[in-house]
Amino acid sequence: MTPAVVFPIISSTRRLPGTIACAATLLFSTLLLPTTSTAQGLSVVSASPARQAISAPTNTSITITFDRALDPATVTAAHVWAFARWSGTVSGPLTLSTNGEAITLTPSHPFSAGESVMVIVSEGLSALDGTDLTPGGFTTLFWTATALATLDFTRIDEFTTRSTPTSSVRSYGGVGCDLNEDGHLDVAVINEDSADLRVFLNLADGSGLFGPLVSPPSAINLQASPNEPSDFDRDGHIDLVVCNIATDTISVLLGNGDGSFQPQQQIAVGNGPRGVAVLDVDGDGDIDIVNTNFSDSNLSLLLNNGSGVFGPPTFFDGGGIGERSLAAADFNEDGRLDLACGSISGQTMTILLSNGDGTFTLSDTEGGVGGTWMLALGDLNGDGHVDITSANSSQNAGSVNFGNGDGTISAVVSIPTDPFPIATDLGDIDGDGDLDWITSSFSGDWFLFLNNGAGSFSFQAEFLAPVASSCAVMMDIDTDGDLDLALIDEIVDVVILEQNGGSPPPTFVRGDSNLDGVFDIADPIGQLAILFGGAPGPTCLDALDGNDDGVTDISDPIAALTSLFTAAGPLPSPSLACGDDPTPDGLDCSANPSCP
Repeated sequence: MTPAVVFPIISSTRRLPGTIACAATLLFSTLLLPTTSTAQGLSVVSASPARQAISAPTNTSITITFDRALDPATVTAAHVWAFARWSGTVSGPLTLSTNGEAITLTPSHPFSAGESVMVIVSEGLSALDGTDLTPGGFTTLFWTATALATLDFTRIDEFTTRSTPTSSVRSYGGVGCDLNEDGHLDVAVINEDSADLRVFLNLADGSGLFGPLVSPPSAINLQASPNEPSDFDRDGHIDLVVCNIATDTISVLLGNGDGSFQPQQQIAVGNGPRGVAVLDVDGDGDIDIVNTNFSDSNLSLLLNNGSGVFGPPTFFDGGGIGERSLAAADFNEDGRLDLACGSISGQTMTILLSNGDGTFTLSDTEGGVGGTWMLALGDLNGDGHVDITSANSSQNAGSVNFGNGDGTISAVVSIPTDPFPIATDLGDIDGDGDLDWITSSFSGDWFLFLNNGAGSFSFQAEFLAPVASSCAVMMDIDTDGDLDLALIDEIVDVVILEQNGGSPPPTFVRGDSNLDGVFDIADPIGQLAILFGGAPGPTCLDALDGNDDGVTDISDPIAALTSLFTAAGPLPSPSLACGDDPTPDGLDCSANPSCP
């Protein structure tokens, strides 16, 4: 669709991490979504990237298409926005299509490789005919692509989280976000005994190394661990919520955008808060908080007033006994985020479907999960439905429940781990377009499992912990496009950095569409045949991008012909000989027989 109206979003000016291209086979199609409304309500008919897409290009735009023309006055950042789990709030213009039925958010900077992205549309969006978006709003999740990697890991650093070498802080959790908005991912470590959040800023030089502790640490409370990032006050800075297990509270920390946080808002919840999820439960466009209360065997809901200030909790049943682990995703694919809740005493997994008004309805219960401590969600078998992984301490195993797309899940499938696993994390660590799995075991080490694309996992590697592996953060620490590992040991209080060995893409000659190593008249002719004649594209899409704008379209053969037959000069580098692409974009060169 041809853009007609542009609405600038001013939410952040940071530079996000660089990216490398993703393969042509990963260019994804729009997935039609079921509507969530009555016949009279404005509703979403499609989203791109598709729901639960795993390999969206890191320079992708986001388009939501509706069933009727929108009121341009309501197409604002207040009603349509996105948050990337590692790189933060997405800044860039909102564009309304010429027919008024589609909104496109074009990010000002690339996403970080291998991160999940949440797109939120509030009930405040209206159609020209006066109808509002269906109750509960609309939310979709997708993942960005990672580069092919050799999985040849190198331990490049091991640094302490302690201020005093002999004083334990009990580093139990961590997140990897761009907290100072310089385009590189930092590490925030949550500490049980020192009751604080400790930030280590990326050196931002591509080395994957981090600077000293940002002082002073941010106070939270005792036995803090479960945590989630978001932008609660919508100021463009990354915020965090942390559960304080020993004090029966949660802490909300609003980020300042420089690696520091404002003083916490501490809110009393139920007894033993052990899991936390962030989602828009009521369709108002801001992010609310739900947490489990293990000792009370229930969940708490805290509503956001839109400014990052949360009211007192309301409590509801999670459908199990001893609710502990928690995560949010769209299990029945109606455009609203639901909850997966693991109960450690009952050893069950329950699915709670959102009603769009801050309430939930139990949809399914599956037994045999085990002593669940943590959940991680994603499409594991490529069927477009969200699945569940769980770390199950007392069973010395991880488990998988596959989603059916209708609010129900499969029976559990278990995989042995090292003793007492307490954390589970997902990410495409080998760059093959599916989600791989890493578990952290308190009485053992980190186990990495590779996905065969169908949700079947095989053991790949064991990363040795000094004493007790408690957390693994899969993140691109060196901005080379693949996922690395930041591993946290809670007994000796260290962060271990494992750098993933990437596989450099083949070189190419720009404009060389037939990949014969020479740029000549045959190339624009060949490209026209690819664009308009149905000829197959090459294995090196970068070579087709004659004007180096990150897309392949009619402007590329025009640029090639202009270069060949006018005095315009050569195409952008590499144009005279085989070379690397100097520009991060969403294209890839997976194979090129004519270049080394």
